[in-house]
Amino acid sequence: MFYKRRLLTRLVQEIDTKQIVVLTGMRRVGKTTLMRQIFEQIPSTNKTYLDMEDPLQRRIFETDNYESVWNNLREYNIDSSKKAYIFADEIQKVPQLPSVAKYLYDHYGVKFFFTGSSSYYLKNLFSESLAGRKLIFELYPLDFSEFLAFKGVTREFYVNYSDKAQQKNEIRYQKLLPYYREFVEYGGFPEVILESNSLRKQEILTDIFRSYFELDVQSLADFSQLSKLRDLILLLSSRVGSKIDITKIASELALSRSTVYDYLTFLEKTYFVHLISRFSNNIDRKVAGIKKVYLCDSGLAKVLGQPGEGQLFESSVFACLRVTTDVRYFSAGGDKEIDFVTENGEALEVKVSFSGRAASSLRQRMAPLKLQEGYIVTLQPFVKDRSDVIMATDL
Repeated sequence: MFYKRRLLTRLVQEIDTKQIVVLTGMRRVGKTTLMRQIFEQIPSTNKTYLDMEDPLQRRIFETDNYESVWNNLREYNIDSSKKAYIFADEIQKVPQLPSVAKYLYDHYGVKFFFTGSSSYYLKNLFSESLAGRKLIFELYPLDFSEFLAFKGVTREFYVNYSDKAQQKNEIRYQKLLPYYREFVEYGGFPEVILESNSLRKQEILTDIFRSYFELDVQSLADFSQLSKLRDLILLLSSRVGSKIDITKIASELALSRSTVYDYLTFLEKTYFVHLISRFSNNIDRKVAGIKKVYLCDSGLAKVLGQPGEGQLFESSVFACLRVTTDVRYFSAGGDKEIDFVTENGEALEVKVSFSGRAASSLRQRMAPLKLQEGYIVTLQPFVKDRSDVIMATDL
């Protein structure tokens, strides 16, 4: 069955452009499937799909004579005299591939599509060798719209938050609520969504973490205490949606502050965690201060850290927001916080259960920030006659 990802349309538009396309993201988010869908849409027969985890296929590019690569590609039915389309999966396995790709791109106009599992590795690898020649796209676990598509469920979808709030429908809400609860509990990894057995879902999530730790962490991280990095992951998993205190974490794990910063940088650049900054009207302060942490997936957070219902719900909302907007949070100390402020200045407060008091508090916090548009995002109950409430099922 064909499952369409949000990025598919955008990537199809790149088929006829010159730049090298790089698709990166965590393991098992669906990069290979998405790239194969792009591959099938290229009408030319002068194309090939290569898996760099295959030692034989890696040898195609393992040469100092880049012209000889054409001889190797001929074995995969690639003709150097025609426009060639070359797809390569898991390119972090071949360190010299960017240099080869640069040569074939510059001299023959070869169109490349690459996938790789680690931003940490890929961005360093490509920073100079393919400068000005590449476009990097990031693929995350599914948001709720994609989740429904995988379930074969259709719904009305509104882009603007104001439309989401004003076009609520109780029948649609009741129909979609069980799906959203499943989305909160098990997250958005494609394998997990397509598995119907709840025990198997948990086993797959556990295996996803094991694969990440054994393949990405152990192969890419240059850290002497991997057990401490594991402990940090488990600690963060129970604190999703919370501000992180580096000094406190360093003390709990018996690590230096600089080591904790290094660990967090690695986790963020391998897509395992997302750190969001504090919002400020002062541009110079938007990237400063304490950050809030979210795992890449609410299902993974639940398996690893057993966070509370509110934390998991907030994590699921973040998963829906991150694919369309850059988000920050606001905090003025105490309970004077706003969960998310979008790049367009919309304030979003996340509450499992709606209350009028929460909506009133949000308006008070928005006022000094000069934010004009604010909403409570809630899961229950259905709230009909309020234009400042968005049901999570409409995200």
